[in-house]
Amino acid sequence: MNRIQFVGLTSKIQHTTDMRKILIVLALVCGAVCTQAQPRPTNLIPTPVEYSVRSGSVRHDDLARLREKVRISEKALLRRLGDRRLTDWQLRSAYWLELGKKRVKIVAADEEGVFYARQTLRMMASLDSSLTCCTILDWPRFRYRGVMLDESRHFQGKQFVLKQLEMMALLKMNRFHFHLVDNPGWRVQIDAYPRLTAATAWRPEAYFWDWEKNEIGGLFVEEGTPGAYGGYYTHQDIADILSFAAERHIEVIPEIEMPGHNYETRAAYPELACSLPDGGKDPWELCPGKETTFRFLENVLLEVFDIFPSQYIHIGGDEARKNNWKLCPDCQARMKAEGLESVEELQSYMISRIERFAHQHGKRIIGWDEILQGGLAPDATVMSWHGVEAGVQAVSEGHDVILTPTHYCYLDYRQEPDQYHAAGRLLPLEKVYSFEPIGEGISEADAHHVLGLQGNLWTEHVQHAWHAEMMLYPRVFAIAETGWSQAVSKDWSDFERRASVLSAVAREWGYTVYPPSPSLLQ
Repeated sequence: MNRIQFVGLTSKIQHTTDMRKILIVLALVCGAVCTQAQPRPTNLIPTPVEYSVRSGSVRHDDLARLREKVRISEKALLRRLGDRRLTDWQLRSAYWLELGKKRVKIVAADEEGVFYARQTLRMMASLDSSLTCCTILDWPRFRYRGVMLDESRHFQGKQFVLKQLEMMALLKMNRFHFHLVDNPGWRVQIDAYPRLTAATAWRPEAYFWDWEKNEIGGLFVEEGTPGAYGGYYTHQDIADILSFAAERHIEVIPEIEMPGHNYETRAAYPELACSLPDGGKDPWELCPGKETTFRFLENVLLEVFDIFPSQYIHIGGDEARKNNWKLCPDCQARMKAEGLESVEELQSYMISRIERFAHQHGKRIIGWDEILQGGLAPDATVMSWHGVEAGVQAVSEGHDVILTPTHYCYLDYRQEPDQYHAAGRLLPLEKVYSFEPIGEGISEADAHHVLGLQGNLWTEHVQHAWHAEMMLYPRVFAIAETGWSQAVSKDWSDFERRASVLSAVAREWGYTVYPPSPSLLQ
């Protein structure tokens, strides 16, 4: 028999040996699919679908010495599920776990389910000094349970990303949205266009708003310039991150912005900007009228496709100003040739063309909800951020949707009114936890188009690694529970207690959790 082995947090992410001793509290709640009341597992986040108590307990120090029996069998798992009907993707993640005084039994249909069962045991051992023997039957509610990190505005680097992936895995989250390019810096090595990193991964000002104050939106400096701030991910960095993520069943989805948020691209390769009648160049957006632009994007995407195995590529599509497209002779010629009546339709043309290119290479695109403007590309997935309305519209048109509305999922917003360096809107933990993805306007028949939800950390205000973690945690705990746990099992008062327990342990592991130590804010 194999013994249970817990994966560490890498050499820089180690558990402390003296775990906090937590009192075990049992509460009676109505299970998601059970007709009888059952005890809730003490401190787990996310809470499992079904949990029942067995006789006895196991000290967390003894858990790793128990014999582990794993059976990967769809038939065996289906027998334990009984008349519960799961989709194929739920079945891959589902598990049955039995913790006894002498051994642990795991039944799953796939290695992914075994992994999640072990993560449950790992969290139980981390949060409680004594584990009640129990049986757990569990599966996710949504297939997409994600976190987005904006690395363009402030670059944190590989070790920071690995650390957050470790916490995501513990929380059973499975999508990491890697926002790699935007106006203030290009953060991924592209061999076909070396100036993207040599010329625009570095800037003279470290803090984003100091850079933004420059007259035309900021300047860049060459790599190696004394005092330059920035950085980028090499191919080896990406390979290391992808390997680490794959071991934890997390898909890494890169984002390459287009056509807006491209100040840095235009700075490296000015020929990609619109040519204006006064002889100037559009400093912000790519020109969809030029074939040069499409050759550039296709070459970049080919390299990104080769690096990232993800099914998806995120292409942005948000906040394109489009005003100069009305003045650009190349854009106007493109519109005339394609029979386009508006610049919104020109953007739709661009997104649809990129989608066809992605399909030719076995990829699907995700875009922010502005890609609905001018007509949505046929197979595009919409990331709805303005609110839920765009998501409802996309679902009604038969498109898949990932919900990340600002007023529930934007983790750059303040957790308290006077919080250190945060965006203006107030978004406390309780508000994040209250989000229900299958809301009004989405019918039961269309609910399968809601893939899930994502928490977004934009970093305009967030320069340092500790600050980024402070914005993520504990609010990511709430995103994780909403994504995994059944809606009927959510209980704010109990979650608040469990989040407090996990926050204390996360601090021992070296994470900064809000509220942080006062010394960090000085």
